[in-house]
Amino acid sequence: MESEDEWPPHRQTLTLPPPARPTPLEPAGPPPARTARRTMIGAAVAALLTAGVLVVLPTRFGGGQDAPPPAPGPVARALTAVGAGAPAAAADLTALIADRRAWVRTHPSDDASWAVLGSAYLGRGLRAADSSYYPRAEWALRRSLAVRPAARGNADAQIGLAALANARHDYGTARTLAEEVRRRDPKRWTVYPVLIDAYGGLGDLKGASRSVEQLLDLRGGSVALAASGAVYRERGWREDAAAALTEAAAYATTPVQKADCLRQLGDLAWDRGEPAEALAQHSAALRTDPGGHAALAGKARAELALGRTAAARHDYAAAVARLPRPEYLLELGELYESLGLGADARAQYARLRARAASDDGHGVNDALVLGRFEADHGAPESAVERLRAQWRRTPNAAVADALGWALYRAGEPEEGLVFLKQAAEKGGRSALFSYHRGVLERELGQSGPARRDLEEALRTNPYFSPLLAPKAREGLEGLGEPAEGGPKDVYGYVPDPPTGSGSSGSGSSGSAAAAARKRKQ
Repeated sequence: MESEDEWPPHRQTLTLPPPARPTPLEPAGPPPARTARRTMIGAAVAALLTAGVLVVLPTRFGGGQDAPPPAPGPVARALTAVGAGAPAAAADLTALIADRRAWVRTHPSDDASWAVLGSAYLGRGLRAADSSYYPRAEWALRRSLAVRPAARGNADAQIGLAALANARHDYGTARTLAEEVRRRDPKRWTVYPVLIDAYGGLGDLKGASRSVEQLLDLRGGSVALAASGAVYRERGWREDAAAALTEAAAYATTPVQKADCLRQLGDLAWDRGEPAEALAQHSAALRTDPGGHAALAGKARAELALGRTAAARHDYAAAVARLPRPEYLLELGELYESLGLGADARAQYARLRARAASDDGHGVNDALVLGRFEADHGAPESAVERLRAQWRRTPNAAVADALGWALYRAGEPEEGLVFLKQAAEKGGRSALFSYHRGVLERELGQSGPARRDLEEALRTNPYFSPLLAPKAREGLEGLGEPAEGGPKDVYGYVPDPPTGSGSSGSGSSGSAAAAARKRKQ
């Protein structure tokens, strides 16, 4: 067999053993709490990213052939995960890739198997943060469409191409491809996670709202519950998010799927400024799926907040060695910088640039993380140029915040504040966003709003950045106390109303949606 680097072969004499019809990973069940969710979603949807989840359901089989199910093992597990829209283990994806490659070599007209192969390549690339798999994924998916075009029913390959576009941060292309599938077959549930990602990336809350609602109408179980939890998290409804994600973890039927829910619960606890809870959830995720290296980065983040600096450095280094995402390299570099380890920080920043250059060669747009890096580490004018272009492509909250901050760093705080306020209007809620607003407001002499936003950043998560959290505290001290005779609540802080779901995330996703609906009213 040719090596991985030699694939795809130059001769297109290729199709895969028609996989057996995948058995459901989970019981679909009725769509959970449809009416309550409809009300909540209309008000609450924000960007929902589903990277790392496969979304192609191989419902067709090459040449109309029927085949027995694959033997129990990694190929069957990966194929089932593909069919359920769930994350899959790296080893299982590798086995599925080898299996499908062997099949298409002798069955070049099996379009369904080409689609599975392409989606397995994409899943493998996402799992390893290795964009070199993306051209292989594109080649296989386009080969599938060449055998059977989308207009003749090859939705699987087109959904795969849309998911690939999302992975490359080309959300406009992803939306176009996925909407074509939705118009032809609105009941094909696997298209909706791709649409949620695409519309979220484009900052289109209405489009994302429709997609979440339709997914919930069509599909119950862990995948839909996890999507709901991500929506609640993006809106800052953290107890409701915890309830939905806890239930999603309970419904999960593979270790990888459960670990992904636990990782999201850890991220949610981090958002709330609860590092001990974040550490517990990320550690549980790693025990469930030791190959889930994103949880290792989350664990390192929490350890640093708890003062376990040596453990944090060790786990961050292990995470970026196994999952070298540019955002993790930036985090590790800033950790080193906060410790006065300038040479180590520069080494991570060099790795970040190299990774972004490699991604660019494979069609991935890393403008957002590069812009954030350049704004804070010596090239704000370049960051502004890069992020203005990105804003034209993907006008979402994260890009608005990054561009606003870059403008401030480049000496344009007035225009910068305009974009930071747009980030808040688009649903962006995080300690970092609040910190950015507070700094610009202080720069512009707006002491009251600056005090409110800096305090909000530290109240939300006092550990949000090893470099910036200390600066937020210094900024508050520099502003001093408000003048006597002012309003008692100078920070404008209104605690969240009780939702009934509990901070532990207990309770059903239906109760979480009902609480969200009440909040809307």
